[in-house]
Amino acid sequence: MKTQVKALVVGGGAVGTSIAYHLARAGWDDVMLIERDELTSGSTWHAAGLLPYFNMSFATTHIHDYSIRFYKTLEEETGLNAGFAVVGNLRMAQTQERMDEYMLYATTAETCGVPYQWMTPEEIKAKWPLIRTDDLKGALYHTTDGYINPADVTMAMAKGARQRGVMIERKWQADAFHWTGSHWEVTVTKMVEKGGNLVPSDEQVVITAEHVVTASGNHAQRTAKMLGIKIPAIPVEHQFIVMEQDPELVNFRAEGNVEHPVIRDADAQSYVREERGGWILGVYEKNAPARFEYGVPDSFRADLFQLDLDRIEDQYMAMNHRIPSCEDCGLKDDFNGPICYTPDGNPLVGPAPGLRNMWLAEGFSFGITAAGGTGYYLAQLMVKGEAEIDMASLDPKRYGDWMTTEFAARKNEECYEHVYILHHPDEERPACRPLRTSPAYDRQAARGAQFGFVNGWERPNYYAPMGFNDHDARSFRRGGWWQYAVEEAKAIREGVGLIDATAFTKHLVRGPGATQFLDWFTCNKLPSVGRINLSYALTGHGTTRTEYTIVRLAEHEYYLVSAGAWTAYDADYLRKAIEDKAPAFGYIECHDVTTQWGVFAIAGPKSRDVLKEIVKDADPETALSNKRFPWLTMRNIELGMCPVRAIRVAYTGELGWELHHPIEMQNYLFDQLEKAGEKYGMKLVGARAQNWLRQEKSYRAFGNELGRDATPLEADLPRFVDLDKDFHGKDRLQETGIRSKCVTLLIDGPEDADPWGREALYDGETRVGRLTSGGYSVAFGKSIGMGYVKPDLAVVGTKLQVKMLDKLWPAEIVEDSPYDPKNTKIRADG
Repeated sequence: MKTQVKALVVGGGAVGTSIAYHLARAGWDDVMLIERDELTSGSTWHAAGLLPYFNMSFATTHIHDYSIRFYKTLEEETGLNAGFAVVGNLRMAQTQERMDEYMLYATTAETCGVPYQWMTPEEIKAKWPLIRTDDLKGALYHTTDGYINPADVTMAMAKGARQRGVMIERKWQADAFHWTGSHWEVTVTKMVEKGGNLVPSDEQVVITAEHVVTASGNHAQRTAKMLGIKIPAIPVEHQFIVMEQDPELVNFRAEGNVEHPVIRDADAQSYVREERGGWILGVYEKNAPARFEYGVPDSFRADLFQLDLDRIEDQYMAMNHRIPSCEDCGLKDDFNGPICYTPDGNPLVGPAPGLRNMWLAEGFSFGITAAGGTGYYLAQLMVKGEAEIDMASLDPKRYGDWMTTEFAARKNEECYEHVYILHHPDEERPACRPLRTSPAYDRQAARGAQFGFVNGWERPNYYAPMGFNDHDARSFRRGGWWQYAVEEAKAIREGVGLIDATAFTKHLVRGPGATQFLDWFTCNKLPSVGRINLSYALTGHGTTRTEYTIVRLAEHEYYLVSAGAWTAYDADYLRKAIEDKAPAFGYIECHDVTTQWGVFAIAGPKSRDVLKEIVKDADPETALSNKRFPWLTMRNIELGMCPVRAIRVAYTGELGWELHHPIEMQNYLFDQLEKAGEKYGMKLVGARAQNWLRQEKSYRAFGNELGRDATPLEADLPRFVDLDKDFHGKDRLQETGIRSKCVTLLIDGPEDADPWGREALYDGETRVGRLTSGGYSVAFGKSIGMGYVKPDLAVVGTKLQVKMLDKLWPAEIVEDSPYDPKNTKIRADG
């Protein structure tokens, strides 16, 4: 057994073998994979092997697409048949709302080049007469996917990896990880059979590895403890049953008919596919329990749990309804095994928090579908430094240290039962909430706040009359909440509104080396003391890693504000960069002060009037004037008895301030602002109206327009890039050029729907780009969106079309900041 390698992959399921294969294919010639038991002995062996394209995530759709295309090439390369049955995938809809979901998904799929077609109930019945269709609205049909044998595809990837020089060692368990400062020392123990169990022997080896990847599946909690980190990947029970032969199905196939596609009856929370003349039924039911919250028992190997037929009775009856011929088929086999989940259903792929050269590939609820693509894109991250797609949505650091075992287990159970529940874009799931609340939470709730969930925080999405039911208001079109968001947006455009932005990520960076470090770390000029600047930290490839509002408090002291959803993600990158550069730049401190400061954003033409009512100053009339408090500056002011770090900036594009205040004084400040605002009709405003308003100003949002697949220049933000200085990623930024360009569009869409920011853009019959944001513009009275198009089309006045509800709607590229392009309102004096 070799004891010194470039990369060590821990875990021999489909995901681990794919990673090892793709690292070797990417050029690393010293890769080893270890597996504590036999290859495929985790969840891989009992997986159903389905390959569903369906996913609302841009990154995950690319991953699934790569897997499906890659698996079809394995036999030619390795000589092993991976057992890929390209039978297609039929997603049926019993309601118009389900068809709306499919239409939103379909346009998202188009942005990734995924093929699909629509089928009517009559077309389904004509092609597959065993399916009952009288209660269907229609279906979405993917012709290019189907199902695969999980063990066979894993073995094919393992053989391909060996052919490329990967060493695969079975019956070796990783028991300890130690980082020396330059490499990992991994203690591994030889596992032996004893009484039917797999137990550690006395034989141990230390493997030195430059990089380590964990793909430990159900053992993720054990991995987390050894690494001293948190990984919210915990298995949930998943059941499927195999039926005896169905005589009608046997006859149907004997007549020369092709195999049925994978039949997904989403409204019945189940899928069905053929299996040797019978059927397999898989379900995603309620009350499936999480297992192994604190680790997998040593006695659990390629084992299963007791089947719970009572739990899946509704789904079983639904299968009999959908395929009546199976009603008299007996039960041939059953499976109830652990499948790993995460709170949002997406896997955890990328660098481990706080660690160097440690990579996670954990939490795969659709591991067979994702394995191929995960190996491909993770290998790009490791070998090249970045992937060709933005992997941030899968990054393990999207959950911070606030996450606990109990949270992960309960949210994973919820995620499991939501697999087939309608995926509304405005959906808010209730489990484990409220958890992180700002002090004003109760006051906001009492005033009708309907909250969203952001990095564990409760953040008002909009305000509605008491008794309003957010769940019933959700839609793929304009939901029942839409009218309230319109009123809130108008309040800011015409009067004044107050937004809770406490969830913003906030870091304090200071010390003798802080100025030199931040000048290198971000691409814009640093502000002078008392002023602010918008800037970007780039990746080594010149793409956007983080967006910061930088407030310069003193010569070498800075207050950095970034997106609330990405606290741990931003903190990890910032701290690692400081650690790397401090020897050259000097001592630098970095403090996460997110929970120390609350934030209210007050905006609108009357916002200054409200603040004048409560500002304490020798000359209150001029304290907030342009002369004493210009746009893009920071001032320490007093509002009543509350000290406030006020920043004159507004994400809505109106006159306004961000009021950063000691979190313990938030309720006092809220009451002061609310009382002062009564005179001016101030309205409480949520995140949805704010999102619409920022699009009217063409303000890019991180995770939407800004990410690791586009540079700030491609985002059309040259004014925030200072090419006269040296900064991290500058050379690659310039080398990349403009591959696509960010634009704002006004859209003449349907009367009852707006884009969500996932839609494809067309020029005639040619797909030319995609939206990254969408919504409604109160200023223009129509839909609005932002997105990326080919550079030659990024010209004001260009007419395109947006794919919404399976139709193309006219759209026109407009000037940046179509609302108040000269910023006269935001600079208003008074």
